[in-house]
Formats: sequence, structure tokens, C-alpha cells
Amino acid sequence: MIGPRYTSLVESLPANVPFVGPEEQERARGAPFAARLGANESLFGPSPKALAAIRAEAEQVWKYGDPTSHDLRAALAEHMGVALENVLVGEGIDGLLGNLVRLLVAPGDAVVTSDGAYPTFNYHVVGFGGALHKVPYRDDREDLGALISRAREVDAKLIYYANPDNPMGTWARGADVLAALDDLPPGCLLCLDEAYVEFAPEGTAAEIAADDPRVIRMRTFSKAYGMAGARIGYAVAATALIKSFDKIRNHFGMNRMAQAGALAALHDADWLAHVQAEVARARDEIARIAGENGLRAIPSATNFVAVDCGRDGDFARAVLAALVARGVFVRMPFVVPQDRCIRISCGRAADLAVLAEALPEALAEARG
Repeated sequence: MIGPRYTSLVESLPANVPFVGPEEQERARGAPFAARLGANESLFGPSPKALAAIRAEAEQVWKYGDPTSHDLRAALAEHMGVALENVLVGEGIDGLLGNLVRLLVAPGDAVVTSDGAYPTFNYHVVGFGGALHKVPYRDDREDLGALISRAREVDAKLIYYANPDNPMGTWARGADVLAALDDLPPGCLLCLDEAYVEFAPEGTAAEIAADDPRVIRMRTFSKAYGMAGARIGYAVAATALIKSFDKIRNHFGMNRMAQAGALAALHDADWLAHVQAEVARARDEIARIAGENGLRAIPSATNFVAVDCGRDGDFARAVLAALVARGVFVRMPFVVPQDRCIRISCGRAADLAVLAEALPEALAEARG
């Protein structure tokens, strides 16, 4: 045999990625998007202080980044009210999820998630040979009680649950999440993805003790802090679990500029408040545009809005394709019945003006 000998697991996997990026779509269509409203990035940008810190740190790029991310972890520990040993920094939530699955999931091990929830988590589970068990949404919300019940039935090692949710933007009270932990089966860890929690109403973040061995919480600088391209996420969990990541993580995965920028962004509360206000205004505008076109916006606690197109998934896909053809990049849920919606990221006034112009035409084309 000439060439590499792949493992049987790798041989069984499809050669794909969870998302087709907007750049690839732009290359396929031969033109840039006029409005980039599909990836839940912050079109309002990062803190100017974060940009200044990144530029200053660029002169030190000849050095490796601190493999412990000490200064950023210390600031995050203070921000979260936990100990330094309870915090881990990684290459976005995606990177943290991959390492978490690698830590816990051997081939054949059961893992539970919602059918239609964040597909990158599924990508990691399948990539390590785990057995995915999926629970349907209930009323466009992830059903934590049903997830826990399924975990008990299949002896799952891990549950994935996002609050607020992606792709629907719905949310649960933190107190309800905390109460549900008492039903978690022994030996099962809840991965609580809080990527969008900075946009959510007060009381959404669950007040879970950092040393609670039943939960790992994950947050990011990609959304409210506007640093998606820097790839910075962080996890809060019991010390023993955080320490276990040192067995497998890429110890030089965090570059110097990203760490410096995140540290400055975390300390710029005024910019965060500015972005939160802009997102709230944009959510209202998306809802207004949807309503003007006879569509319903699902209430959102995130920086995007799921818009119910009022029919089935085929119709919503036709609407999405027509928007993309008109230079508006949006995405949609993948699973029935949530696939009746399209998902629109919050944007600036100019971005949403492009959407407002294109949506009536896209709907007419889809209906035609």
C-alpha cells in the first residue's frame, strides 16, 4: 500500500465541516455579500482598547504566547467570581468542546444533545467515535428535562445544552437550569454553553458553584466582545476537570495578540454595554422587518433572531437561497420543525437596510 493508513474510525467519517463559511459562498457566487448576517459575528466590532492592545502586542509576536494564559485567566476568574484554577482558556468554544469530548468520550460512549442544536459539538462526538442520542426541541426550546431523562436511559457520559440557544435564540431561567442538576444521573457531565449569555435577560446565567463536578460552563469572546477571528473561549469548572485538559490540550494554541486583546476587551465595560444596546436595537429592527413582510420573529436572547417563515423547511430554504442570491448572507436551522425559520444576525443600520430591501423580493421569488 502506498500512502497513509487511516484508522477505521476516520475511514468511516465524511470529509466535511459543520458549516460552509461565507468566504466559500462568496467564491462560489463570484461576488462578496452586501450584508454578512449569517455567522452571529458582532458587526459592531471589538473594543477599540482591544484593538490597541492587539496592535501593541504584535511587536512581541516573535515570542510564543503564555501557554497557561495566566493574566487572562486571572482576569476571567475575577470576572466570574471563581478561583484561577477553575478557569481554562482555549481556541474558542469549538476548541474547548473538541478537547472535552476527547477527555470523556471513547468509541461507543453515549452522548446526548438536542436534535438541531450546535452541529460542531456533534462533529467532535462523531469524530471520536461517540454515540449521539438526540432529543427534539419543545416549543422551539431545548428541553433540559428530556435531555437528562435520555442521558439516564442510555448511560450518557455527557450532555450538551446551550442557554441561550443557538439556532433559535430562546432561553431558560438560570434557576431552572440549576434545579435540573439534581436530576442529572451520576457520572454524567452537563456541558452548559453560554456563548450568548451577555445578551440575555438578567437571571439567565445559572448561579452554579465553580467546584460543582456536574457542570462545565463555556463562554466566548466571539460574540458580545466582537473577537470571533481571534478564537478565544473559556471554560469554568471544578479544578480537577480543568486540570485534566492539560493532558491533551495544545499548550501553545493561544497566540499572544489574542490573549492581550481579550484581556483589554474584558476590562472595557463601556464598549460591552454599547454592543449590548446596539444588539437590542437590531433585534427590534429585524422583528419589525419580519413583521412588515408577514413573518414572525421568535423572541431572542442572543445577537441573532430566528424568523419563522410560516411554512415548511423547503420554503425557508428557498427564501434563504433567494436572499443569498441578492447578497444577504443568512443561515437557518437544519432540523424539522425549526427549519421553517431563517436565522438573521444582528447588524448595523446599513446591513439591515440591505435585508429590508432584499427580503420582500426573496419572499416573492420563494412563493412564485
